[in-house]
Amino acid sequence: MWWKELLMAVVGLCSGLAVAGGLFALIIALGLVAEFADQTHTARQILWYEDAVAAGGIIGNLISIYQFPLPFGDVGAGIFGIFAGIFVGAWAMALTEIINIIPIFARRVNFRRGLELVIISMALGRTAGSLIYYYFRF
Repeated sequence: MWWKELLMAVVGLCSGLAVAGGLFALIIALGLVAEFADQTHTARQILWYEDAVAAGGIIGNLISIYQFPLPFGDVGAGIFGIFAGIFVGAWAMALTEIINIIPIFARRVNFRRGLELVIISMALGRTAGSLIYYYFRF
């Protein structure tokens, strides 16, 4: 019976490594880390950025799987939520920018003025949606 549990552990670990490796490869292949380093004028520390992305993924997976109790309380959860929201928002906006969705859409519908308001509205909508989702979570 122990060999079934060992097999499940090995398959789970390998599957998790494959999925995490694919996500990290996507982030780096799309140039998100390089774009963030370029925008902040800190290209010399790009290896630190890549290590931070990998460490964040590994630590996040460990916390998600093993559900370690983190003694940070509500304040710590709020701070984590802010950083997680910043990451997800930056990820979504970087993907949008990389595949040029907004400029292509603006050209196709002949949208010339107010594009800044559309982008701000998208960001505010994502923020409001996540706040509603987490506040009214059942």
